[in-house]
Amino acid sequence: MDTKNSIAIAVIVSVIATFGVTMSFVPLYTETEFESPDPVEILGNTPEPEIIYVDKSISKFFEGTNDIKKISSQEELVSILEATSSFGEVFYDPRVRSMAVDEMVMFETAESSGVSVPSAEPMPSDGASKVEGGVDYSTTNVQVENVDEPDYLKNDGKYVYIVSRNTLSIIDAYPAEDAKLVLKIALDIESQYIQNMFLNEDRLVIFYNGQSDEEIIPQFDFIPRPSYNPVTHALIVDVSDKENPEILKDYSIDGHFRDARMIGDYAYFVTNNNINHQNPRLPIIMEDSVRIMTPEAFYFDNVEEFSNFNTLTAIDIFGDTINSETFLMGYTGSFYVSENNFYLTYQQNMPFGYYENSSRDRFYDVIVPLLPSEIQNQIENIQNDSSLNSSEQWTKISELMQNSYNEMDKAEKEELFEKIRKALNEYDAKIQEENRKTIIHKISIDEDKIEYVAKGTVPGRLLNQFSMDESGDRFRVATTIEYYIQHEGTIRSNAVYVLDEELNIVGELEDIAPDESIFSSRFMGDRLYLVTFEQIDPFFVIDLSTDTPKILGELKIPGFSNYLHPFDEEHVIGVGRDTKVDSNDRVQQLGVKIALFNVADVNNPKVLDDFVIGDRSSHSEALYNHKAFFFDKTRNVLSIPISGDSDGLEDIASKMFAPEYNRWSGFYVFDIDSTNGFSLKGTITHSDSDSRYYGMGDARTFYIEDVLYTASQGYLKMNSFDSLEEINSIKLENTGKFIDYMEEPVMELEPVR
Repeated sequence: MDTKNSIAIAVIVSVIATFGVTMSFVPLYTETEFESPDPVEILGNTPEPEIIYVDKSISKFFEGTNDIKKISSQEELVSILEATSSFGEVFYDPRVRSMAVDEMVMFETAESSGVSVPSAEPMPSDGASKVEGGVDYSTTNVQVENVDEPDYLKNDGKYVYIVSRNTLSIIDAYPAEDAKLVLKIALDIESQYIQNMFLNEDRLVIFYNGQSDEEIIPQFDFIPRPSYNPVTHALIVDVSDKENPEILKDYSIDGHFRDARMIGDYAYFVTNNNINHQNPRLPIIMEDSVRIMTPEAFYFDNVEEFSNFNTLTAIDIFGDTINSETFLMGYTGSFYVSENNFYLTYQQNMPFGYYENSSRDRFYDVIVPLLPSEIQNQIENIQNDSSLNSSEQWTKISELMQNSYNEMDKAEKEELFEKIRKALNEYDAKIQEENRKTIIHKISIDEDKIEYVAKGTVPGRLLNQFSMDESGDRFRVATTIEYYIQHEGTIRSNAVYVLDEELNIVGELEDIAPDESIFSSRFMGDRLYLVTFEQIDPFFVIDLSTDTPKILGELKIPGFSNYLHPFDEEHVIGVGRDTKVDSNDRVQQLGVKIALFNVADVNNPKVLDDFVIGDRSSHSEALYNHKAFFFDKTRNVLSIPISGDSDGLEDIASKMFAPEYNRWSGFYVFDIDSTNGFSLKGTITHSDSDSRYYGMGDARTFYIEDVLYTASQGYLKMNSFDSLEEINSIKLENTGKFIDYMEEPVMELEPVR
């Protein structure tokens, strides 16, 4: 394939007008009252047109070998990007790129969340519980067993580590009666909100975004000017001496931090770096401001939006080994990581110049064949007249069509227009359906070994990382397929696809819950529990024991579930919202709702029990962040963070709230029984009547032995697991004490007195 035709930049918006029929390819977004992403839309059963036309869909723009190819030099990168800009003979416009990213974020960001597990056995409660030195404690709630996920809070059964803004706090948390803040230190970095780290024995890996400071000469200028590019720092910190932590490594990798996982002693993380088309360069990796490597770079032999370097880096946190590879591809969305593979996904975007070609194709391939035969012949003659330029040709064609319409009676003309509209709808539906696809890249990982495996595509968009699951040599995904068609409106459905180890689709189940969107999914071995929503909450049980998924059972109840979590093999916990439909047929959001689904009879799932917390003012981070959800199966205890208007929360233990806010924040703790359902054990208040309202944006629950720990932006509280009686409390912010920043070398950790 010609390199100049192998790469394209996405165009986001185009409006096409043809003889009075205006067609917009821009998806329409409608606002809803509940906290969930507003989906885009698709075509259902359109009437068949009365002719057979040549189908020129988007697929012709995505042809190629799909082979991965290495970028051998900086000069080759420049050539590839020049070919990109030459596609459609347009110059790269950063505003177009910004629109592309904005649309991708709209598709990929969601306040809905579900969790998947790779095997038929339920995942250990609250991620994984560990026993070290005779102490039983819980860790971060993760998607895949043995694959840790970063968080702002970690514990080792004795000490709690918290990163917030540019500080690291270490708390001696057990025994709870003697808990105290050991150290609060500031990292000498630009003001950042550090929210991601790993803990492995006495090593922390802390991630934060910074920027490089370079000078470049802008195009057609002569004076060097500052150029600030995003970089991701990965700090490896030795915390064996709790009062004197030491930074062992400071790696910096070009690009924004996207996500990370830890498997064994290796931390894997992805950075995303937008291409600067005027001054492009391959990403680099530095250690303590010294350049140590340029990752091998690759691109793909097909036409799609190549606008970012997505760099996957592996570091041994106990050694000096580091490896990294970077891929020229689209804006990275959701990730799925197993112990052996890293899956990167993003929405496929239209190549630059596509809509202009589509406008011409839809006219000559769809409209013209429906016109009277004598008009068709005359249009063909005009097309073949080389003495006329394209503008002159269209002037003659439009005059010819208008004269033909004037000779028709009203009924004949309206019948013709209706045929054309139907044919255009089908044509446009095919284009949008093919465009609304998710690209999946599979990369194998084994300690420092990184090897690209395969590329695949599935129709529709992913809700988030929990829309994906790996089981053996099969990869399963659940998607929502949606787009907007003029005269048809918003069309939507959902699907489940099974892919083989080369990411070829080998099985599918489509047209699930038309006109609804996926709000949560949970893969558990050979089953998928799926929740969709528009006005009611369909809860689906889907069989995945073969490559042909099939629906086993379905339950419809008011409301929706944003997050699903296994209770045991026959029960699933759902966390979401209660809803009602008002007299105007509009969905109204009510309180946070937890539900216990009984799936013992897969053909007839039931709600064993539910519990609604507060009114529409109530909110829980657990609705969109699985790390805020805590469930301990050994004790059958559930804890979720809640904030809401005090008047709407009848069950709270204290009406304490910040004077100016009238808001309560804290945790609802439940006992769960597979026979009787939920029983409110009590609430733990994190509101502070003496200072500002903190909110519950970083709420976490964990345990060490018989102590339940709850953390928020303001407090770390310790309560008895059995009675919820408060044992101790540590204020984390706004203590009223002086914080002295000492003058130290750059990147040293500075004690705070």
